[in-house]
Amino acid sequence: MNGAESLVRTLLACGVDTCFTNPGTSEMHFVAALDSHSDMRCILGLQENVVTGAADGYARMTGMPAATLLHTGPGLGNGVANLHNAKKARSPMVNVVGDHATYHVKYDAPLTADIEGLAGPVSDWVKTTPNANSVANDTAEAVQAALAGPGGVATLILPADAAWEEADGAAGPLPLAAVQAPADSVVAAAAEALQSGEPTALLMTGRVLQDEGIEWAGRIAAKTGADVLCQTSNARLERGAGRFSVDKLPYPVDQALERLARFKHIILIGAKSPVAFFAYPNKPSRLEPDGCQIHTLTLPTEDGLKGLAMLADRVGAAKTEPLLAEHNPPALPTGALDAESIAATVCALMPDNAIVVDEGITSGRLIFPLTTAAPPHTWLQVTGGSIGIGIPLAAGAAVACPDRKVVSLQADGSAMYTVQGLWTQAREGLDVTTVIFSNRAYECLFGEMKNVGVQTPGQSAKDMFELDRPPLDWVALAQGMGVPAVSVEDVDQFNKQFAYGLAEPGPFLIEACL
Repeated sequence: MNGAESLVRTLLACGVDTCFTNPGTSEMHFVAALDSHSDMRCILGLQENVVTGAADGYARMTGMPAATLLHTGPGLGNGVANLHNAKKARSPMVNVVGDHATYHVKYDAPLTADIEGLAGPVSDWVKTTPNANSVANDTAEAVQAALAGPGGVATLILPADAAWEEADGAAGPLPLAAVQAPADSVVAAAAEALQSGEPTALLMTGRVLQDEGIEWAGRIAAKTGADVLCQTSNARLERGAGRFSVDKLPYPVDQALERLARFKHIILIGAKSPVAFFAYPNKPSRLEPDGCQIHTLTLPTEDGLKGLAMLADRVGAAKTEPLLAEHNPPALPTGALDAESIAATVCALMPDNAIVVDEGITSGRLIFPLTTAAPPHTWLQVTGGSIGIGIPLAAGAAVACPDRKVVSLQADGSAMYTVQGLWTQAREGLDVTTVIFSNRAYECLFGEMKNVGVQTPGQSAKDMFELDRPPLDWVALAQGMGVPAVSVEDVDQFNKQFAYGLAEPGPFLIEACL
């Protein structure tokens, strides 16, 4: 057994059975080891940011890490943007980054790079394994680190000689530390705020936005009259009919300030104090109103579910029935094709148990409020603000949940960052229906110009935002990568094609010309 074989066997022993890859020369022994283990599913991405984004989507839907296989420092660098998103999402992930043989590094060959320096800012754990006999234990430590607490990004750097030299064997899984519940005194302080008679909000993110967590929050809301909000950006949110509906804090600063203005207390469950996405002239960075008290029930590393259960018991809400959303989708729209009509169609036709991936940016914001009355579904979105995650995130979610339809709501500008992910969807036959909001612009940037005080951008500024010379041909792009695609210009066409995409298995893309 060589080091690469030891690594693959250890990953499998630790429950990691999926690997998103874009390998190079330094990883050939790892690739050969994968070839001899059919129980490790290997999925090729044509660019590393597809690989890391897909691993993020897989982790969000399974709670388990996938492995990624990346080629030296430049390969890791190509995947950094979506590793940034994955770290913000607290997604468990094990990156295996090949490097030169230990004795070759001193010669400063072209691909020599500071891999640990690149990995550090986007990883929760980084280690370079020194030799083949260390690979097994280091791999087990990487999986342990990925699964610690709410989850994290672990990066293991594998020198080529550590991969090809003889190793002692594989390792098994290492124990995970128990996640801590909040102290009784912390729960008591939060309960006092809820029972104060003053307007109070729960602000949540993380795993508490899945079914058990939102049910506890709904019980507390029904008992105390508190509002329940989640952060603007969240890794995963269970939503739709039969569930307690959690509102997102709005992205625009003025709307967020208005939403929070009445609260005297905000209780954080895994969330941070609310802040603006960006700084703007003459607008605050912190969004809570003056005089509002911030109470932290649980830190992101603590057990939010246990904290909510303890809080519900403390305020007498443990058996209170939450108010659940009813299935009341809008009628199919007619008339012009715009963001509002697309939102209505998506909510009207969405199948039960769909996974919605939202990178709609400007156009997609209108869909979320309607989905409280849609069938039950899971909502995924960009968490770190780094665009180019939608297509690969959808691919990873579809790999994780092959029995669920994935609906990918995708801005056209963002989609071009990782358009190669469509090829992975086609190659793997992934059940993803993609809607491209084709406004032929980085539309959100026009709004951002106004937010910083530029009311009328000139032609040079417009040239940086518009995608119309030449316009992107999304049908040609998708079909060139093996994904069936159509372009639509009116609502009736969109209704028909969206229904078709939902009914047919496999990938399908609709360019909605706005």
